[in-house]
Amino acid sequence: MIRETFPVGLLQCNCTILGDEATREAIVVDPGDDIPRILMLLAKHALRVKQIVITHAHIDHIAGALELKRITGAPILYNQRDLPLVAMMDEQAGWLGVDTPNVAPPDDNLVDGYAINIGGISGQAIHTPGHTQGSVCLYLPKESLLLAGDTLFAGSVGRTDLPGGDTRTLIRSIHERLMSLPDDTAVIPGHGEFTSIGLERESNPFLQEA
Repeated sequence: MIRETFPVGLLQCNCTILGDEATREAIVVDPGDDIPRILMLLAKHALRVKQIVITHAHIDHIAGALELKRITGAPILYNQRDLPLVAMMDEQAGWLGVDTPNVAPPDDNLVDGYAINIGGISGQAIHTPGHTQGSVCLYLPKESLLLAGDTLFAGSVGRTDLPGGDTRTLIRSIHERLMSLPDDTAVIPGHGEFTSIGLERESNPFLQEA
């Protein structure tokens, strides 16, 4: 599998391109900004985007999705429980002092267990509310890979002080939905350094029992 992960935008959101080497079909996860760079990397690997996956509808993760859809024709997938965040995109832009991006409802609802099958890439959505009500992670078991959005970070967890956030729900999501994954599962968080489920289980201070 081809994998490119790189920070985009003011908040350095981790955007990830997953491409199948045989079919050259691809998924783009969290294209929050820098569409020219995304297109350059797609062209570098001769990839065609078949799906645009958004882990949650904060501006830094979703802002470039509609533009990428217009260019590639690929559908946008995210959980509809985040539609209230889409409705307040003007306010989100105000938090950062940036122009309001054009956003739209998802073409399909990324519910828990939603199957992703693009070329030889297969995975499923894991609904992990807490950072937002519609937050999802994308788990690819054959690749031992989890794209965690802003649910789980290296040594930390997602913030819960923004609309739709809830700390108890977030910690429960991580314990019940993510800590059951194998220790060797690599984790690409929504921002910052990569980690693993085993490392976070062992040392993440937010996940330790009091």
